[in-house]
Amino acid sequence: MKVSKKSIDTFDYGYTIIDPKNTYIDSTVELGKGCVIEPFSFLKGNTIVGDYSKIGPSSYIENVKIGKNCNINYSTCVNSNIESDVEIGPYSRIRDNSYVGKHVYIGNYVEIKSSSIKDHSRISHFSYIGDAIIGSHVNIGAGTVTCNYDGTKKNATLIGDNCFIGSGTMLIAPVKIGAKAITGAGSVVTKNVKEKTTVVGNPARKLK
Repeated sequence: MKVSKKSIDTFDYGYTIIDPKNTYIDSTVELGKGCVIEPFSFLKGNTIVGDYSKIGPSSYIENVKIGKNCNINYSTCVNSNIESDVEIGPYSRIRDNSYVGKHVYIGNYVEIKSSSIKDHSRISHFSYIGDAIIGSHVNIGAGTVTCNYDGTKKNATLIGDNCFIGSGTMLIAPVKIGAKAITGAGSVVTKNVKEKTTVVGNPARKLK
């Protein structure tokens, strides 16, 4: 992608690159109108950035489709699909064919690997989500880990809509959390949890 100073000053191409000398954009990348690319960002491969999205500063994006009105800062996204109105970072990583739905918030130091996060869910701090399907309107508390590897193979975690996963929850895959279920802070979930059920403790048990 060739960028002239004139395009930066006057939006001739419909987007803004704050500092072209410190930004790398492959010729294969597509930028929508109103996009802003902050310094020290890398956009590579078959990447598409939707209208009015902001990338950077210091983000690495490769082979990712990004929707409109997204904000990705100080983060890495590779080989994934990100819908509109998503906020990611700082210092998070999305990889390995992950899907991030609309209006999802992914905060600082979150890694998402081979997972699907549906609309309006939140993963705010210090979490690892691997080989998981997370429903809509789910809150993932700080320090949550999907323990997806048993030493031999990767296993799936399924979390239904409107769940509340407490801080520090360990989800020992394979495991399924039913819709509107709650896990207490520090829970170690080793068995499936039914819908509208609250579990606490290690191992997690139904709260009476």
